[in-house]
Amino acid sequence: MTDQNSPSAANTRKLKTYQEARLQNTENLRKLVVDAAATILHDEGPEAVTVRKVAQKVDCSTKIIYSLFVNKEGLAQQLYLDGCKLLANELEGTPHTDDPAQQLLHLGEAFWQFGQRYSSYYKLMFGGAFADFKPDEESMNGTVTAMRQLLTVIGNAQEQGLITGPHDTETVVRIFWASLHGVIHLYMGGHLGDVQAAHAVYKQTLSLIVGSLFSSRGF
Repeated sequence: MTDQNSPSAANTRKLKTYQEARLQNTENLRKLVVDAAATILHDEGPEAVTVRKVAQKVDCSTKIIYSLFVNKEGLAQQLYLDGCKLLANELEGTPHTDDPAQQLLHLGEAFWQFGQRYSSYYKLMFGGAFADFKPDEESMNGTVTAMRQLLTVIGNAQEQGLITGPHDTETVVRIFWASLHGVIHLYMGGHLGDVQAAHAVYKQTLSLIVGSLFSSRGF
């Protein structure tokens, strides 16, 4: 029987260097802070997310948070990337169909549900809730990744000749996406009545956009 406490057994253990252990602790602390900020974001909305409030939530000094994220915008970027993951999960969870028009309807509905289920993240990502935060290249790449399914469905439909017109895939996606954003923003601004009325307008808008995309005249 091998003695687990023998020198030979000890030598087989993988030891971390000081720098590796320090990096791991830093990453754990970053996650703790982001989780606390996400909780405040979810429970109280974007306007409640401040460095001081997050520091109180995790019982640390604001100096520690500034050392990890530089400023509030750095923390907002991490929340933005978390929001991209949530959006990607919503879109990936849509029912699959071989009919691209129906698939776009499913994806459009999933986008509405994301705005309802994660309204604080939506306001942070697309509603300018953090006035001084502007998504950088990493954040924008996260958005593109989240919208990958939309790009794929529209791109495939164009290759099959089901969507015709002068626009490239990225432009069509932007037109589709911007139209849906417009309805959600109007609803969040109180211009479309209650959620049922706003959802009805959203579904009508979605149906019109999809119908236009797949018409023989193009979009």
